[in-house]
Amino acid sequence: MQRGSDRLSVHRDDEMKHELQGLLRSGHPTRTEEWHDPEPSAEDDPEVWGGPVVPGSPRASLEAVRLELARFLARGSFPAGPGALVVVLRREHAPDALVDAVRELPHTQRYGNVQQLAEALVGARR
Repeated sequence: MQRGSDRLSVHRDDEMKHELQGLLRSGHPTRTEEWHDPEPSAEDDPEVWGGPVVPGSPRASLEAVRLELARFLARGSFPAGPGALVVVLRREHAPDALVDAVRELPHTQRYGNVQQLAEALVGARR
């Protein structure tokens, strides 16, 4: 059932699917003009292609762990201990490795914000 709130018409949707067929089948851009292709990522862009950031992995800098935590935890999640944060991370469908890392933190500790939690995770894994 169509609700009529689609941003694109049915015809434009079909046209866009047709435009993407070559890219989906070949695995690389099929346009002849280079300016049509999307730009590559910048050096300071977060690495999202390598999967979730896991505290303790080589890619897990403080900034990367903080960014990953901030994707799933809002300001209202704090202050809280690891038990409450694990519940929120599960509800937000965070990666299992991140949830397990938070679960391993001392249960008596409370964290006031994402920065404190990220510091504890990165410090615990060093």
